[in-house]
Amino acid sequence: MMTRIYVIVAFATCVGLVGCRQDMHDQAKYKPFKASKFFEDGRGSRPLLADTVARGQLNDDELLYTGKVNGALASEFPFAMTKEILHRGQERYNIFCSPCHDRVGNGEGMIVQRGYRRPPSLHLDRLRDQQPGYFFDVMTNGFGVMPNYAQQIPVADRWAIAGYVRALQLSQRAMLADVPAADRGQLDAPIAASSAPAAAHGGHHE
Repeated sequence: MMTRIYVIVAFATCVGLVGCRQDMHDQAKYKPFKASKFFEDGRGSRPLLADTVARGQLNDDELLYTGKVNGALASEFPFAMTKEILHRGQERYNIFCSPCHDRVGNGEGMIVQRGYRRPPSLHLDRLRDQQPGYFFDVMTNGFGVMPNYAQQIPVADRWAIAGYVRALQLSQRAMLADVPAADRGQLDAPIAASSAPAAAHGGHHE
């Protein structure tokens, strides 16, 4: 009796499966870039309407996305260069720029020492006098043998690096007068701290 019931259940299941339709699974559709006989141009993918912009990709801020204002290289940054942003710029510079430009910006990076063409020092007057938008533009579009980094470095990070380049340029020609008077006393602190153990060590041998 139980065997007969199992057979009936199995038969009903098979009939049910045969009756299932796969219309949604096998529905007619066009795959991207596949040919089509329906449209006159023979393409399944339809061309976008003129001036179509993907959501989130309008990029209508000329300064932020091109480093220019009315087509000219910008003399300003699109946002304030805070301490946090400069630290971010330093991190990104050390990763992407220092292999060629070295960490100080003299153009003596490791791959230059191994034969790659030496870039100019970032401390040349010609580059010290450049606008911030220039550095953003070079990172975005490349210059000479330097490739563009638009794919590797996001827009905000390119600006952060440009800000850090400015900080590097200042650091190599900074004067005591550039340091706030209240902070000048700290300049000798590291020297005193590092020389104290040496003096003590020398006194021990005497």
